[in-house]
Amino acid sequence: MAEPENPEMMQKLIAFLSSLLQRAAESNDLCTRRLFHHRKISIFNGLTRPTISIQSYLERIFKYANCSHSCFVVAYVYLDRFAQRQPSLPINSFNVHRLLITSVMVAAKFMDDMYYNNAYYAKIGGISTAEMNFLEVDFLFGLGFHLNVTPTTFHTYCAHLQKEMLIHYSPLPEPSIINAGSSSNGKSQKLQLCYNKEGEDSHHHHQQQQQLAV
Repeated sequence: MAEPENPEMMQKLIAFLSSLLQRAAESNDLCTRRLFHHRKISIFNGLTRPTISIQSYLERIFKYANCSHSCFVVAYVYLDRFAQRQPSLPINSFNVHRLLITSVMVAAKFMDDMYYNNAYYAKIGGISTAEMNFLEVDFLFGLGFHLNVTPTTFHTYCAHLQKEMLIHYSPLPEPSIINAGSSSNGKSQKLQLCYNKEGEDSHHHHQQQQQLAV
């Protein structure tokens, strides 16, 4: 699979994914507070919000994991699948860090010929090895062990990310242009993780993708 090897592109990808997850977490935090009694208790949920930001945490993983760059796209795919299969466990500020370190570790194990063990990833993530082991098992069952990512799916997600990054990092047009195209601009500002074209029912997918949509 081709992967984004450009260092500048990877920095933008890490920043964009962090922003995407941050918005999703903040949005789901509001829903979680309203539906507190219906919240699913999970090993991914911490008792408090981590003090490290999502971007700093993802940059730390990128710096020390030494996995192939494609692993971050595959981890993104896994988070999408996890959110669709686990609607009662939306990504929020209490679980996003553990989901991130677990998804990257699982992606590295599946994609790379050489990778670090769970103890090393636990140190990167600031958790114990025992907790890292439990997170991995829970994540795999949450995915239904659906780890394979076809080249078509990989490139579809890459294309979607590149498109959204162009929108995200492109300079803002003049105010007159914004006013003239307010309808189309409203659609382009919708940032979402889900972009699954693996043959699932489109209406069902549209409902499921709201878990990670902002």
